Parts: sequence; structure tokens; C-alpha cells
Amino acid sequence: MSTKQSNNQKPKWWKSGYAWLVFGGPAIVVVASLTTVYIAVNGQDPLLTRDENTGTSTKSLTAAEKNALEPAIRARNHAATGVNNPEQ
Repeated sequence: MSTKQSNNQKPKWWKSGYAWLVFGGPAIVVVASLTTVYIAVNGQDPLLTRDENTGTSTKSLTAAEKNALEPAIRARNHAATGVNNPEQ
């Protein structure tokens, strides 16, 4: 009689691959999100003061420094407007 009972019993839920798929996927996502939150909280960038945030103004640069920045300024203006003015 014990052989009939063992044949009629369903397998345990942890022996089924679908159970691991259904419960394992969301569990991995929860662990990954908690890891992301931990990294975001502990690795955050320091806040800038008002002076650090303003950066360097081109008005305070010397003529040589302004000439050194000229290619970058042209490229920025060309990227923003799409017009290339070689005379400037």
C-alpha cells in the first residue's frame, strides 16, 4: 500500500523548475535594485558650492587663452546651429 501512496504524491514545490523561475526572477530583481540603491547612496557625488558651480567665465581670460578656446567655441556653435562660419 505504501508504494501506491508514493506514486500518487505530487513532487515538492522546490523540485519544480517552474517554481524557481516564478520566484527566482523577481527575487533577483529585488536584490539587484537594493544593490543599486546602496551604490547610489554611498557613491553619490559631492555637492558643488555656488562658486564651483559657476565655472570660469571667458571674460576673465587673457587673449592667448581666448585664442586657445576658439576651436572649441566654433565647434560648439556649429553643433548648436548647424552653420559653419569660417570668417569668425
